[in-house]
Amino acid sequence: MAFIASRLSRIKPSPTIAVSTKAAELKAAGRDVIGLGAGEPDFDTPDHIKQAAKAAIDAGQTKYTPVAGTIELRRAICAKLKRDNDLDYTPDQISVGCGGKQTIYNALMATLNPGDEVLIPAPYWVSYPDITLLAEGTPVIVDCPAEDGFKLTPEVLEKAITPKTKWVILNSPSNPTGAAYSRAEMKALCAVLLDHPQVWVMSDDIYEFIVYDDFEFVTPAQVEPRLYDRTLTLNGVSKAYCMTGWRLGYAAGAVALIKAMNKVQSQSTTHTSSISQAAAIAALDGDHDFIARNNAQFKERRDLVVEMLNAAEGLSCPTPEGAFYVYPSCAGVIGKKTADGKVIESDEDFVTYLLESEGVAAVHGAAFGLSPHFRVSYATATDILREACTRIQRACAALR
Repeated sequence: MAFIASRLSRIKPSPTIAVSTKAAELKAAGRDVIGLGAGEPDFDTPDHIKQAAKAAIDAGQTKYTPVAGTIELRRAICAKLKRDNDLDYTPDQISVGCGGKQTIYNALMATLNPGDEVLIPAPYWVSYPDITLLAEGTPVIVDCPAEDGFKLTPEVLEKAITPKTKWVILNSPSNPTGAAYSRAEMKALCAVLLDHPQVWVMSDDIYEFIVYDDFEFVTPAQVEPRLYDRTLTLNGVSKAYCMTGWRLGYAAGAVALIKAMNKVQSQSTTHTSSISQAAAIAALDGDHDFIARNNAQFKERRDLVVEMLNAAEGLSCPTPEGAFYVYPSCAGVIGKKTADGKVIESDEDFVTYLLESEGVAAVHGAAFGLSPHFRVSYATATDILREACTRIQRACAALR
C-alpha cells in the first residue's frame, strides 16, 4: 500500500514469533502440534517476584516512572552488575526498557547514521540485523560456522572491521546456538577491539545465568576494563527469572549513550510498567536458588535432545554451553526426497516438512543467518521433548 513507509520494506517480521504463531494457529485448528520455536522458559515466574508485583499494586505504585526506570530499580541493577560481573556503574549509567529488544533498538536508533556498519556474528538472534536496518545502519554478517563452535574468532573479527564499523554485537550464551565464549576467547576478541577505538561493543548477556557443565560466564567490560567506556552491557529478567511477559530489559554504559537511549525511549514507550519494575527489583535482589533448580532441568533436557537428534538420520547436533537451544545441522537430509517425492532443498524445506509430516514446529537456520541448520528450543517439558525428537527421528528415517 502506498501509504506504508518504505523503511518497512527493509525488514521482515520476526521468524521466531511467526513459527510460534503458526504452531498456535494449527493447535487451535485441532492439529497435534509440538512447538519448539519459542524462546521462553516453560517455568512460572517465582512466587516472591509475583508477590512483589502484587504488593506494588496494593501500595499504589501505578503511576508514571522516570524514563530510565525507577531509582530503586537502577540501584538494584548496579548492585547486580557489581555482585555478578565485578562492574561498577551508577544509576545515571542505567537505562531500563520494555525488554532487551527495546534496549537494543534504543541504542542503535540513538547511535547509527546512514552507512554505519554493525558487525553481527552469524548465527545471530533474528532481530539484530532488522533493528540495524530500521536505524539506517548496515548489518555486516560475519559467518561463525560449526567448526569454530559457532563463535567469532579474533582473526575473523579483525578482517571484518572497516573504518565504517560502529558496533560489534556479541551474544553469549547465544541465541540460537547456545554457544558461549570462555574467558580466554572473550579476552582475545577484546584484544582486537582495543586496536580499533571507533568500534563500540554491544554485549547481549540475557542468557548469562543459563549455563552448564561448570562453564564460567564473562562479559567484555569485565575481562577487559579498557573497553569499559565503549561497551554497552545488555541484560534483563526475561530468561533466567522466567519473566518474558513482564517486558523488562536494561542496559549499562557511558552516561552520554544512556542519555541518548533515554531520549529515544521518551518518544516511544516512555518507560516499562511500574509493576514490572517493582517485580524486577525482587528478582535481582531476592532468592536465586530457583535458577540452579531450573538449570538442572534444562541440562537434562539439553542432553536428551542432543542425544536423540544425533540419533536421527542426516542430523548432527553439537552440545551447547548455555541458553536453551540446540542448532543441529540438517546437511545430511538436503537433497533427499519425502514420501510424496518433494526434494528437501534447504533448511526451510526441512522444517516445513517436519511441521507438515509430524507436527513439529522448529525454526529454519536461514532465519539466523547460517544454513543448513535449524533451531530447537528445549524450554518445554521433558516428555514433550522426547515425543518431538521421536517424531523428528521418524521424519528423517522416512526421507529417501
